[in-house]
Amino acid sequence: MQRFGRIDALVNCAGRSTRGKVADTTPEQFRDLMELNFIGLVRCTRAALPHLLARRGHLVNIGSLASKSAARWVGAYPATKFAVAAYSQQLRLELGPQGLHVLLVCPGPLARRDQRLHPLEGLEDVPPRARGPGAGVKVRQIDPARLSAAILRACQQRRAELVVPAKARWLFAISQLWPELGDWLVRRFT
Repeated sequence: MQRFGRIDALVNCAGRSTRGKVADTTPEQFRDLMELNFIGLVRCTRAALPHLLARRGHLVNIGSLASKSAARWVGAYPATKFAVAAYSQQLRLELGPQGLHVLLVCPGPLARRDQRLHPLEGLEDVPPRARGPGAGVKVRQIDPARLSAAILRACQQRRAELVVPAKARWLFAISQLWPELGDWLVRRFT
C-alpha cells in the first residue's frame, strides 16, 4: 500500500505438506499445519480485503489437488487444503456480489529443482514413493511458469476455480457422485 497506494490482487501461496497416516497425526500436528496452511491465509485475506473490495480485485488462494480429494499418506495436509477450498467458496458467495473475484487454484505437484524427500523417520508404514513431491500421485509435475500463466488467464476471466491438470476434475466429479469409486481411483493413482 505504501509504495503503490492500492492492492489489485492478493495471491495466498504459502504452506507445507506432510507425510504420514492421518490416524497417526496428533492434534498438535493438525493445529500446527492448520495454522500455517489455513489460518495464515485467513489473516492475509482479512488484512487485504477492504482494499480488494474497493478495487473489485482478485483474491487467489493456492490450494492443491488435495483441496478436492484427500490422498493417502499426507497426514493433516488435505484437511488444511479442504479448509482453503471451503473458505474460498464462502468468500466467493458472500463477497462476489460486491465485486470481489475469488479464484481457488488446485494444482498437482510442481516441478522444482529441490526434489527433496520427506524424512523416513516415523514413516515406516508409508511407501517410499509417497516421500517425494505429490506424495507419489501418478500425475506429471507442473511447470510453475505455465501454472502462473494459467492463473493470470483465470483471473482475467474471473473464473472460480483452476484445476491443473484439468483431467483431475473427472476424479472430483466421480468422487462426489460415487464415493466408493472415487476412493478406488485415488488408491489406484497414489
